[in-house]
Amino acid sequence: MEIVIVSQEEVHRLLPMARCIDVMETALRTLARGDAVQPLRSAMWLPDDSGLLGLMPAYLGGDVAAMGVKAISVMMADHGDGDSHQGTVTLFDREDGRPLAIVDARAITAIRTAATSAVATRLLAREEANDLAILGSGVQARSHLEAMLAVRLLGRIRVWSRTPAHAQAYGEWAAAEHGVTVEVTPSAEDAVTGASIICTVTAAPKPILKGAWLSPGAHINAVGSSVRFTRELDTGAVAGSRLFVDRRESTLNEAGDFLFPQEEGVIDENHIQAEIGDVLLGHTPGRETDEEITLFKSLGLGVEDVAAAHFVYRQAIRQGLGATVEL
Repeated sequence: MEIVIVSQEEVHRLLPMARCIDVMETALRTLARGDAVQPLRSAMWLPDDSGLLGLMPAYLGGDVAAMGVKAISVMMADHGDGDSHQGTVTLFDREDGRPLAIVDARAITAIRTAATSAVATRLLAREEANDLAILGSGVQARSHLEAMLAVRLLGRIRVWSRTPAHAQAYGEWAAAEHGVTVEVTPSAEDAVTGASIICTVTAAPKPILKGAWLSPGAHINAVGSSVRFTRELDTGAVAGSRLFVDRRESTLNEAGDFLFPQEEGVIDENHIQAEIGDVLLGHTPGRETDEEITLFKSLGLGVEDVAAAHFVYRQAIRQGLGATVEL
């Protein structure tokens, strides 16, 4: 039995951001139509709570017709490369169950997460939104800058990091990679004041974005927290926004950004306006006024990983890339 192994470098070559945005739109539409299976993720924590191993299985029907599972480790300590996520996405044949491919999950996660935020930004941010604030300076901060540049013409970009040297390095990378100027700010408040698009991509366990700082008409992509016991946004930021999610069931079980305000009695399940897939299908309106604040809470879904990995696999076959080995 032969299987294709696709490296991290090859994923970046085969999955450009613009194409991944389209792939994510298709995956989210398919999920919203009910032609997908998306269980809640499972996680095994290490005994000392230093990290976890997560499993994210999914099936997508439609034109994709793919099934697979992402196995991902998330380690709490900083190991120097700026990315706490390591793992693989394994694809299986829809008909006979054969394993088809093993794809690097680090690159898949970085690209598809930002691409999903781009889908939400295209739907929810004001058309003229051009002032971007990024809170965080790691892997997702880099991929989110590329994604935001793909869907909005940005006039101003600001970044904040808890480690100023990291923010400075981020600004230098942005200038070299994308030819844009990024202002490094001394505080998160300085970064988001007046911003029309805000991406929170940190590993912060407690809020780093406050509702009191938000300007009318802002759009937020809240990405960094993916567990129920951490959050990046304070209660005011969530309660004062129209909330859209990638998956309602996942949000109700896993999203600290939603669950903390709910436990405080400030919001309930009705605060969730819709899943992004429902907005794509036209079942629910997205932004309704220029003054409202919109919030996309991203947890990351197995269907996104499977869709991205399946696209990469097909491209690898067509272009003769990847290593084919006998299993």
